[in-house]
Amino acid sequence: MEKHNANLLKGVGVGTLVGVCFGLGGFFLSEIPRTQGMGMVMFWLTPILAGFAVALVTPKPNTMLAAMLLSALVSLVMLVAIGKEGLLCAVLAFPLLAAGIAFGAVCGNLFRKYLMVGVRNQSMTMMLFFLAAPAFILFGHHVEYRELGVPREEIVTSSVTIAASPDAVWPHILSIDSIAVPKPLLMYIGLPIPVRCQLVGSGVGAKRTCYFEKGSIEETITEWSPPNAMGLSIDRTNMPGRHWLGFENAKYELRQEGSATRLIRTTTIVSHLHPIWYWRYFERLGVASEHEYILKDVARQFNEK
Repeated sequence: MEKHNANLLKGVGVGTLVGVCFGLGGFFLSEIPRTQGMGMVMFWLTPILAGFAVALVTPKPNTMLAAMLLSALVSLVMLVAIGKEGLLCAVLAFPLLAAGIAFGAVCGNLFRKYLMVGVRNQSMTMMLFFLAAPAFILFGHHVEYRELGVPREEIVTSSVTIAASPDAVWPHILSIDSIAVPKPLLMYIGLPIPVRCQLVGSGVGAKRTCYFEKGSIEETITEWSPPNAMGLSIDRTNMPGRHWLGFENAKYELRQEGSATRLIRTTTIVSHLHPIWYWRYFERLGVASEHEYILKDVARQFNEK
């Protein structure tokens, strides 16, 4: 029994180590040459190769499954720990990576079971795969390099109705001293949390800085039509982590609706993340969550009066 447990732990350990080496190695290789984006090489090719490698060195199903999950988790934890990725990005990427690893493991298991049986020198075959894998990653990155450098624009709009006139609401969008509403779910797993915004001056050209729990965003007023509209360009983002997502501009609109005001916030973002079908939803959800947090707080101030 003890020998069985020892062999099991050894198998999981070896499989996890191989998976982590492929995961981290693929991450850094997919940045040669460096690009702003991440795409199919990082989220599909690398985990598929990692899963394939894990299957080659861990033949037993239970051992293979444990090694697959651990290698994905350990790789992401290490990237977050060294500041290469944010916690939220790691959490959102995990299902995509896990699917790739699982597919690779199935392919690797079939290869080992049906094709390696008749191979005399199986160790040499595995060694050739381990040596060829980096070349596959580099070639794949070269193929998608130009696509990753092209920004994809998304416009996200949110609104709230406030029981007050635009004149009364206007001062509350210029500067924000504090925010006292419940945080959206994503803010508990890494979405930047706004704390306050400070406006210096007024009119077109004035500067506005929004501070977060970690970092800040510097803005310039590009449109000034009190109490109906304020447009801002995003000059600089000082936030921790890698910026696959960029902020271009933002706008507040205040529309009179009877005795109330419809406060509308629009943000234009650019993204370098692929596949688009997966990341677009989370990108828009993250920006909408930031909108909701700020707009609800403005509404709260009038509801409490």
